[in-house]
Amino acid sequence: MRITELLAQAAGPLVFDGCDFNGADLSRLDLQDAQFRNCSLVETSLYAAKLSRSSWHRCRGGQSDFESADAVDARFEGCDFNNTTWRRAKLASATFRECKLTGASFEEVAHLALSFADSRMVGADLRRLSFYKTRLVGLDFQDADLSGCDFREAVFEQCSIRNAHLKDTRFHGADLRGADISGVKLGNAAMFKGAIISARQAAELMLELGLLVG
Repeated sequence: MRITELLAQAAGPLVFDGCDFNGADLSRLDLQDAQFRNCSLVETSLYAAKLSRSSWHRCRGGQSDFESADAVDARFEGCDFNNTTWRRAKLASATFRECKLTGASFEEVAHLALSFADSRMVGADLRRLSFYKTRLVGLDFQDADLSGCDFREAVFEQCSIRNAHLKDTRFHGADLRGADISGVKLGNAAMFKGAIISARQAAELMLELGLLVG
């Protein structure tokens, strides 16, 4: 049965368990409150789909397109969404936990109260996202584009921003003692003014500035 027929006949939210949607066109479908468990959605189009309050558990969706999707209050747990596109998606109050988001693009998303935890975001495009006063746990931002992000008064725990792109990124008041900040370029050191760092991290920054700590 086609998914559009299922949606037309459904008396309540649909549950998809172990379904294969690889390469499917699910764009603009109303999938609000739907549950996706152990599904495969590789290279699937969910463009402008209605995904508010949907839940996703251990799904694989590499290179899928979530552009302009409405995923307000959606929950993603243990999912592999490497190289996905979320451009202009509505992600207010959405949560990503234990997800793989390497190379994912979150350009121009609506992200009020969007949260990430214990997730790998290597090389992801997170430009201009706000993490103001957020507790960040287990996030790997290595090589990610964090240009223009707001980390003021954020607390980093078991995180990495190693070699991340940090143009115009704000860290004033942030607690970076739980973050790997190695690879910070000379021109980026000033943006950490007002942040809390450890003695070891301070020594690393001094080395980047070409200074020797006695």
